[in-house]
Amino acid sequence: MVHIKTKEGASLWIALLAALLVAAVMTLLDVVWWSILCTAAGVFVVVALVALFIIRKYVAYKLKPIYSIVLSRDVHTREIFSELQDKKVENIGEELSAWADTNDKEIARLKEAEQFRKQYLGNVAHELKTPIFNIQGYISTLLDGGLEDELINRKYLERAEKSIDRLINIVNDLDTIAKLESSMNKLDMEKFDVVALAKEIAEQAEMEADKKGIRISVKGADNLPSPFWVMADKHYIGQVFVNLIINSIRYGKENGQTRIRFRDMLDKILVEVEDNGLGIGKEDLPRVFERFYRTDKGRSREQGGTGLGLAIVKHIIEAHGERITVRSEPGVGSTFSFTLKKVNLQDIK
Repeated sequence: MVHIKTKEGASLWIALLAALLVAAVMTLLDVVWWSILCTAAGVFVVVALVALFIIRKYVAYKLKPIYSIVLSRDVHTREIFSELQDKKVENIGEELSAWADTNDKEIARLKEAEQFRKQYLGNVAHELKTPIFNIQGYISTLLDGGLEDELINRKYLERAEKSIDRLINIVNDLDTIAKLESSMNKLDMEKFDVVALAKEIAEQAEMEADKKGIRISVKGADNLPSPFWVMADKHYIGQVFVNLIINSIRYGKENGQTRIRFRDMLDKILVEVEDNGLGIGKEDLPRVFERFYRTDKGRSREQGGTGLGLAIVKHIIEAHGERITVRSEPGVGSTFSFTLKKVNLQDIK
């Protein structure tokens, strides 16, 4: 079977068949050989040119609307002729298939983004609704006569204050994420001792940890400055430590421990924040960095978390071009690990 891949090839085959047919008819009519040869050659040339013109016109007619869709504008016939000049039909098919595949992926991405947007808005509304309804209930009770009742007025005002604090925390975290998404290309990169920073944040969190008898240890902080210097945005990395340490305290066991360790990974410094708390189930691990995702919704709200802390951490680490991971086992504890760009000590001096 003959495989025709070009317009020229198709026109030549048509011309050849026409020439052979004319030659066969003239042979049956006993025409002299040189006349048959000249006539067949003339028919071949004329039919080849006419066939090529018709095929090009037909192909251009069929492809014009397709290219108009692909290029999102009106396409002139001469553009189609120029596009087809040196291309095989197979090449055109591959191009259009690639375009269709790209658009399918883009449509899938947009659908996923739309689904995420809807879910995100729903989560925001749900998170805000709970404290707002609580505040509304407390105030309504006070206005209905509870304000004069000394047994409940102070208690309800304190509960309303807690709900307001929760609202403020949610709004602040949402504002932080919005700023991270819009200005992560404006990181204030500097060289600093990451162990010293971790020790400073750990000392600030000691009062919160003491409430549950949790001890925070920073390995390598005994002899400062340490050999673990990094190039990063000190303010944002401090926020990472705050979120991870507070997270380990909230979900840690009574009289437990939070350990912060550092490892030299050649051109990177690996930072690990480990606790021996509740741990995270396998089904929840892939989603712990999602906004508002909670492994234990009731307990999370009770602890005062907004569900945005780990999402903020992920944004900050990825803005530095690094990755954060988590490994965990229920009842054993969790370890959050991330890397930062290492600075050689000789570059500091």
